[in-house]
Amino acid sequence: MEQDDRVAIALARDGDRDAFRALVERNSRTVFRLAYRMTGNEQDAEDVVQEAFLRVYRGLRHIEWRSHFGTWLHRIAVNCSLDLVRARQRHEEPPDRESREDDHAELAAQIPGADPTPERVVFSTEVQRKVEEVLAGLSPKEKAAFVLRHFEGMSIEEISRIMGIRANAAKNNIFRAVKKLRQELEPLVRSTARL
Repeated sequence: MEQDDRVAIALARDGDRDAFRALVERNSRTVFRLAYRMTGNEQDAEDVVQEAFLRVYRGLRHIEWRSHFGTWLHRIAVNCSLDLVRARQRHEEPPDRESREDDHAELAAQIPGADPTPERVVFSTEVQRKVEEVLAGLSPKEKAAFVLRHFEGMSIEEISRIMGIRANAAKNNIFRAVKKLRQELEPLVRSTARL
C-alpha cells in the first residue's frame, strides 16, 4: 500500500485531484479511528480528519520519501487531535455527563452482542466509563502514546517517530498511562471479583 500512496502523492503533487481523493479514501478511516480515540467525540474526530488531510495537501510538496506516508499522516493526525483537545480544554466547558452517556448508549446499541447477562452489561459500561474518564485525565502525550500503542497497535519506534520523541519517552508516556488506568480500574475489578 505504501507504493500506492507514493504514486498517489506524486500524481497529487502534479495537481491530480482524483489521486489525492484516492489517498484520502484509502486512509481516512484510520485517521478517523485515531482521532476518535484521541478526542472522544465523533464530530471532533471528523474535524481532525478534515484538518489532517488539509495539512497533508498543503505539505505534499515537502514530504520526504525516506519517511513512510503512514507515519507522516499519523503524526499529522496526532498533532491535529492534540491541538483540538488543547483548544477545547482552553475554551469550552467539559461536556456534561448526560450527553456523554447518550453518546455511549447510542454506540452501545450499534455493537452486536451475544446477549450478555445484565451484570456483565453493567460491569462493561462501568469499565468503559472509567477508562474514558481516565483517558480524559491523561496528559496529551500520555493519551497519544497510549492510543497509538494499545488501540492502533503500533510499535514503540513508530510511536516515537509519530510523536517526534525518543523511544524511552514514548515508553514512559505509555507506562504512566497504563499505571493510571490500573490504579483507577483496580477497585472496580476487585469489587466485581467479590460477586
